[in-house]
Amino acid sequence: MKYSIIGDEDSVLGFGMVGVSGKVADNADDARRAFQTMIEDKETSIIIITERVADMIRPIVDKYLFTVSFPLIVEIPDRNGRHPGRPGIKEMVNTAIGIKL
Repeated sequence: MKYSIIGDEDSVLGFGMVGVSGKVADNADDARRAFQTMIEDKETSIIIITERVADMIRPIVDKYLFTVSFPLIVEIPDRNGRHPGRPGIKEMVNTAIGIKL
């Protein structure tokens, strides 16, 4: 099982320190190329992508989020914090399991 990250330089560097490979995406073209490369890599089981980068290529990310089971795509906040209007992890878990924690 291989993890990969797409995000800003700080996020990719931080994950790289614990052995997760990644690609820095400064614009939509970078993000699109990195995402496609990771999707095509059959070794990649989990793609971690920062919320701001995912928003750059939202239609592509949503296509894989809602139609393909692998790799698992996980959106995370970047160093600037959660994207405004996005639910936090606690709210997402509450919604997913239907129980308020």
